[in-house]
Amino acid sequence: MENIKYVTIGSDHAGYKIKQLISDFLKEEDYVVNDVGTFSEDKADYPDFAHLVAKQLKDGKSELGIVVCGSGNGVNMVVNKYSYIRGALCWNEQIAYLARAHNDANVLALPGRFITEEEAVIIVKVFLKTTFEGGRHEERIRKIPI
Repeated sequence: MENIKYVTIGSDHAGYKIKQLISDFLKEEDYVVNDVGTFSEDKADYPDFAHLVAKQLKDGKSELGIVVCGSGNGVNMVVNKYSYIRGALCWNEQIAYLARAHNDANVLALPGRFITEEEAVIIVKVFLKTTFEGGRHEERIRKIPI
């Protein structure tokens, strides 16, 4: 997988199981994982954890982030409030590939209630190994307002 080494991951209660699975997978693949929570399936508010993931990228503590909630929409909305984040809600490997290759996404948002564990791992693998193509996409990225 690309030269990405540091990944921050966070979720609410609905994304907890997928977050744990992804965290374990990343550690097995020798990534340094910063898990900002939640740490159980007890009710938790997704903005709290999405903000923490975004802050880790700003502070240079992670190169990419992964956020998970039930639909993936809530966490994605939160991370995209930050001008330095390009969050992408991905539910299959093709969307994950395009998010990185064409949009230079730096945060992956996953819909924990709508994908299987196997799909989650595949999506993460694709997201992490795909590099930004640049070229015509670079100009488009610059047009995203900040």
